[in-house]
Amino acid sequence: MKTNESIDLQKASQILKLLGDRTRLTMMKLLESHDCCVCEFVAIFKMSQPAISQHLRKLRDIELVKEERRGQWIFYSINQDHEDYPLISSILNHLPAQDDSISELVAQGLRICCE
Repeated sequence: MKTNESIDLQKASQILKLLGDRTRLTMMKLLESHDCCVCEFVAIFKMSQPAISQHLRKLRDIELVKEERRGQWIFYSINQDHEDYPLISSILNHLPAQDDSISELVAQGLRICCE
Protein backbone atom coordinates (compact mmCIF):
# COMPACT_ATOMS: atom_id res chain seq x y z
CA MET A 1 0.00 0.00 0.00
CA LYS A 2 1.25 3.45 -0.92
CA THR A 3 1.95 5.86 1.96
CA ASN A 4 1.84 9.64 1.85
CA GLU A 5 5.63 9.72 1.81
CA SER A 6 6.12 7.50 -1.23
CA ILE A 7 6.72 8.83 -4.69
CA ASP A 8 5.96 7.26 -8.03
CA LEU A 9 9.11 5.67 -9.47
CA GLN A 10 8.57 7.28 -12.86
CA LYS A 11 8.33 10.75 -11.31
CA ALA A 12 11.31 10.09 -9.04
CA SER A 13 13.33 8.99 -12.06
CA GLN A 14 12.38 12.17 -13.94
CA ILE A 15 13.31 14.41 -11.00
CA LEU A 16 16.59 12.61 -10.37
CA LYS A 17 17.46 12.79 -14.07
CA LEU A 18 16.90 16.56 -14.09
CA LEU A 19 18.88 17.01 -10.89
CA GLY A 20 21.62 14.76 -12.27
CA ASP A 21 22.85 17.75 -14.24
CA ARG A 22 25.35 19.70 -12.12
CA THR A 23 24.14 23.11 -13.33
CA ARG A 24 20.48 22.36 -12.54
CA LEU A 25 21.39 20.80 -9.21
CA THR A 26 23.44 23.87 -8.28
CA MET A 27 20.59 26.14 -9.42
CA MET A 28 18.20 24.30 -7.13
CA LYS A 29 20.62 24.58 -4.20
CA LEU A 30 20.98 28.33 -4.84
CA LEU A 31 17.21 28.71 -5.10
CA GLU A 32 16.80 26.92 -1.79
CA SER A 33 17.84 30.13 -0.01
CA HIS A 34 17.86 32.86 -2.69
CA ASP A 35 15.43 33.89 -5.41
CA CYS A 36 17.45 34.52 -8.58
CA CYS A 37 16.90 35.91 -12.05
CA VAL A 38 18.38 34.62 -15.28
CA CYS A 39 21.08 37.30 -15.43
CA GLU A 40 22.36 36.27 -12.00
CA PHE A 41 22.63 32.65 -13.13
CA VAL A 42 24.45 33.84 -16.27
CA ALA A 43 27.04 35.56 -14.04
CA ILE A 44 27.33 32.65 -11.58
CA PHE A 45 27.68 29.88 -14.16
CA LYS A 46 29.42 31.98 -16.83
CA MET A 47 27.01 30.57 -19.40
CA SER A 48 24.90 32.21 -22.08
CA GLN A 49 21.42 33.46 -21.31
CA PRO A 50 19.82 30.94 -23.72
CA ALA A 51 21.64 28.05 -22.02
CA ILE A 52 20.51 29.21 -18.57
CA SER A 53 16.95 29.66 -19.84
CA GLN A 54 16.96 26.08 -21.17
CA HIS A 55 17.97 24.73 -17.75
CA LEU A 56 15.26 26.80 -16.05
CA ARG A 57 12.68 25.71 -18.61
CA LYS A 58 13.35 22.06 -17.82
CA LEU A 59 12.93 22.71 -14.10
CA ARG A 60 9.83 24.83 -14.72
CA ASP A 61 8.24 22.26 -17.05
CA ILE A 62 7.80 19.82 -14.18
CA GLU A 63 7.07 22.69 -11.77
CA LEU A 64 10.16 22.28 -9.58
CA VAL A 65 10.69 26.03 -9.86
CA LYS A 66 8.24 28.87 -10.12
CA GLU A 67 8.64 32.34 -11.49
CA GLU A 68 7.48 35.71 -10.25
CA ARG A 69 7.61 38.98 -12.12
CA ARG A 70 9.04 41.88 -10.13
CA GLY A 71 8.97 44.98 -12.25
CA GLN A 72 10.87 44.19 -15.45
CA TRP A 73 12.56 41.13 -13.97
CA ILE A 74 11.44 37.53 -13.53
CA PHE A 75 12.74 35.81 -10.42
CA TYR A 76 12.87 32.07 -9.93
CA SER A 77 12.38 30.17 -6.70
CA ILE A 78 11.89 26.58 -5.61
CA ASN A 79 8.27 25.49 -5.71
CA GLN A 80 7.89 24.34 -2.11
CA ASP A 81 4.27 23.42 -2.86
CA HIS A 82 5.39 20.74 -5.35
CA GLU A 83 4.07 17.38 -4.21
CA ASP A 84 7.57 15.91 -4.40
CA TYR A 85 9.27 18.77 -2.56
CA PRO A 86 10.18 16.50 0.40
CA LEU A 87 12.34 14.39 -1.94
CA ILE A 88 13.94 17.46 -3.48
CA SER A 89 14.54 19.05 -0.09
CA SER A 90 16.10 15.84 1.21
CA ILE A 91 18.54 15.78 -1.72
CA LEU A 92 19.43 19.46 -1.32
CA ASN A 93 20.04 19.03 2.42
CA HIS A 94 23.00 16.79 1.59
CA LEU A 95 24.70 19.43 -0.57
CA PRO A 96 27.05 22.24 0.49
CA ALA A 97 25.61 25.75 0.72
CA GLN A 98 26.12 27.96 -2.32
CA ASP A 99 26.03 31.29 -0.49
CA ASP A 100 29.56 32.12 -1.72
CA SER A 101 28.19 32.43 -5.26
CA ILE A 102 25.64 35.00 -4.13
CA SER A 103 28.25 36.85 -2.03
CA GLU A 104 30.50 37.00 -5.08
CA LEU A 105 27.68 38.50 -7.15
CA VAL A 106 27.11 41.15 -4.49
CA ALA A 107 30.84 41.95 -4.34
CA GLN A 108 30.92 42.34 -8.13
CA GLY A 109 27.81 44.52 -8.08
CA LEU A 110 25.95 41.94 -10.18
CA ARG A 111 23.18 40.97 -7.79
CA ILE A 112 20.00 41.72 -9.76
CA CYS A 113 21.73 42.94 -12.90
CA CYS A 114 18.84 42.50 -15.33
CA GLU A 115 18.81 45.55 -17.55
